[in-house]
Amino acid sequence: MSKWLRSGRRRDICFLLAAADDVELRGQQLKSRLESHYDDRLEPKSFYGSLSALVDAGFVEKRTEGLHDVYALTDAGERRTQAHAEWVRACLED
Repeated sequence: MSKWLRSGRRRDICFLLAAADDVELRGQQLKSRLESHYDDRLEPKSFYGSLSALVDAGFVEKRTEGLHDVYALTDAGERRTQAHAEWVRACLED
């Protein structure tokens, strides 16, 4: 397992991006959806640190749209997210 999968928050960010209808999400949209799932407030520095780590690792791409940064999975991020989802499904079927 690559290091990025060891962080639940990073995995969850990738799953949210994979499930996004628009394929791209603003950082604040991601943070809000994650906080809703966790039922807890996330510190912005910690959240954006996780997001930056995914960008630096090449699993998420970031681009600026007007005043906002938007994020989307890269092909590598999509492959890793799908592989992890398959592993979780296999574990649940056992």
